[in-house]
Amino acid sequence: MLPPFAVDDLKTGTTDRLKIKNWMIENPSFVYPDQTFAQAARLIEKLHASCLPVVSEGMKPVGLVTPSLLMRSLLHGKQDELILKSMTKENFSIISSHDSLMDLHALPFDYFLVADEDNQLIGLITQTEILHGISYYIQEFHLFEHSPEIINIILESAYEGVAVVDEQARVVAVNDAYTRFIGIDKSDAMGKHVTDVIENTNLHNTVQTGLPERGAIQYIQGQPMVVHRIPIWKNDRVAGAIGMLIFEGLTELYEIYERMQKNSERTPAPKRSVFPNTLEGRRITTLEQIIGDSKSTAESKSIARKVAKKNVTTLITGESGTGKEMYAQGIHHLSPFTNGRFVSVNCGAIPASLVEAELFGYEEGAFTDAKKGGKPGKCELAQNGTLFLDEIGEMPVDMQTKLLRVLQEKEFERVGGTKRYPLHTRIIAATNKNLSRLVKEGTFREDLYYRLHVIEIPIAPLRERKEDIPPLVSHYLTVLSKKHETAVKTLTPEAMNMFVQYPWPGNIRELTNVIERLVVLIENQTIDRKHLPDFLSNETSAFRDNAPSVQPLPSSVRDVKQEEERREKEMIAAALKQNNGNKSKTAKTLGIHRTTLYQKLRKYQID
Repeated sequence: MLPPFAVDDLKTGTTDRLKIKNWMIENPSFVYPDQTFAQAARLIEKLHASCLPVVSEGMKPVGLVTPSLLMRSLLHGKQDELILKSMTKENFSIISSHDSLMDLHALPFDYFLVADEDNQLIGLITQTEILHGISYYIQEFHLFEHSPEIINIILESAYEGVAVVDEQARVVAVNDAYTRFIGIDKSDAMGKHVTDVIENTNLHNTVQTGLPERGAIQYIQGQPMVVHRIPIWKNDRVAGAIGMLIFEGLTELYEIYERMQKNSERTPAPKRSVFPNTLEGRRITTLEQIIGDSKSTAESKSIARKVAKKNVTTLITGESGTGKEMYAQGIHHLSPFTNGRFVSVNCGAIPASLVEAELFGYEEGAFTDAKKGGKPGKCELAQNGTLFLDEIGEMPVDMQTKLLRVLQEKEFERVGGTKRYPLHTRIIAATNKNLSRLVKEGTFREDLYYRLHVIEIPIAPLRERKEDIPPLVSHYLTVLSKKHETAVKTLTPEAMNMFVQYPWPGNIRELTNVIERLVVLIENQTIDRKHLPDFLSNETSAFRDNAPSVQPLPSSVRDVKQEEERREKEMIAAALKQNNGNKSKTAKTLGIHRTTLYQKLRKYQID
C-alpha cells in the first residue's frame, strides 16, 4: 500500500512539488488580438513555441494561437487577418499557479494559461509539462512499484493516451484514452507484454536501452501518431517506461503539409529572414531545448526563467562543459533584450594586451596596425542585446578594474577615443572557477565579484545528475548520426549503464565527443560495451570495485520485515475470502489498485 502521506497528497492535490508554479513556463511570449496571423507565425518560428497565448489590455488571457491554426489560416490566405477573428477559445483553460498538476488530469485541454489573482497572464502549461511533473514525482519518491496506483489517480481521465510498463515491459498501467484508441479492454491489457497490446510499440526497447524518444512517429491501426517514450530510472537502472500519445489525428496535419508543398511548387518560397538574435548564423538555444529532467536541471532552468525578465547581472557557475553558454542564450531569448544580438566573449582566450580593444573597440590610429576607421568592440555590438562574458575568472586584474567602472557608470570609451558610448546591454558572466576563493587569493577584485554576483545560477556537473545522461545520449546519437549521414545508432543496456556510471569530468562536452567518436568509428547500428573507449570501461570498473559492498540487514530488522509481510499476507487472504475471491472488491477493501493486488498475490503465492 502507498505510504499514507503519498496517498493523501495524490488524492487532495496538496503536494507542493506538483504545484503549477513549479512546472509552468513563466511569463510566456504572447500576442494581441489586433495582431495578424503573419506576425504570430513569425513569432512562433522565432521562439520555437508550441503555442502563443492571446491577451487583451491588462495582460488578460482571451485566446490561443497554435501552429495548426496558423497553418490553416496561412493556407487560406488569411495571413493578414486579425487573430481576433479565428483564435482558439476552446482548447485551453485558465488556471491558477497555486493549483496542482493533479487538478488538470481530468480536463480535456491541451493547454492551460496560468493567471494571477488579477487575471493577468503569468505562465503556460502544456501536456509536456504535466508529464514531466508526474515523472519527476514518481522518481522523487521512488514509488515505481506503486506506479499503477499513482498513474490511475493522476492520468485516468487524461486526454492523451498513456501507458506504463515495468522492467519486463509488461503493462502495469494504461488509461482509458489509450484503450479506447487501440480498441481493447483495460483488463485484457494489464500484465501482458506491451508488444501483445500496442501495435508497433517500442516501449520494450526503451526499457532495454534506457534511451528516451520524443516526438517519434508510430503507426497504430494504420494511423500515424506522435509519441513520447520516457524511461523511468531508479537506483541507476531502468525500472520501467512511460509511453504517451501526443496527437490523435496527425492525418490533418499531413494533409495541410501536402497542400503547403503543392503551393510552394507554384510559388517560389520567400527567403528566410535572419532573426536579430542569431549568433554567427546559429539560432539561439532556448531553455526548453536544454536537455535534462533532473531536479538540479529543473531548478537551474527555473532560476534562469525568473531572472530573464529582469535586467539584472547574472553569474552562471559550473564546471567546464556543463553548458553555461546555453543557459546564457536561454536567458537572452526570454529577456527584453531578445531582439538585440547575443555576443559572446571568452575572457580566457584573448591575449591580455587585446582584451580592452576586444571589449570596447578602438579608434583609427589607436595603435600600430589599427584598422582604418576604427573597430567597434563587443560592448557596441551587444547594444540593446546581451553580452556574455565567459570564463570571467581568467580576465586580467587591470582589465577587471576597467570592466567594473563600465558596469558602474553604464558607459564606455573606445581605445584611443574620447567619445563615451552609453551601455544599454544585459551582462551575463560565467566561470568554472571558485571566484570567492580567487577573491581571497587576490587574483579577482572583490568589488567586481559582488557586482557580477547579483544572481547566481549554478549548473551541476553531469556526475551529480545521472538521470540526465540517457536523454542526452539519445539526443546526441540522433543529432550526430544525422550530421554524419548514417543510420541512427542505439546503445545496449550494458553500454548505457556504463555511460550512466562514468563520472564525465568533461561533462556534456566530453559526452558528445565520445558519442561522435562512436557514431563515426563503429559500423554496427547497436553500440555495445565492447565498443566503448578503454578509459570509460576502466573508470567504470574502478568505480564498481571501490564501491562499498552491500551489507546484510541485521537480524532484528529482517525479523520486523518478515513479520510485516506475514501480517500483510494474512490481511490480503482474509479480505479475499471476505469478498468470495472477487479481486476488484478485495482491492477496494484494502484501498489499493487491482494491479497492486495482483502483484501482492504473486509475491505471497496466494491463489
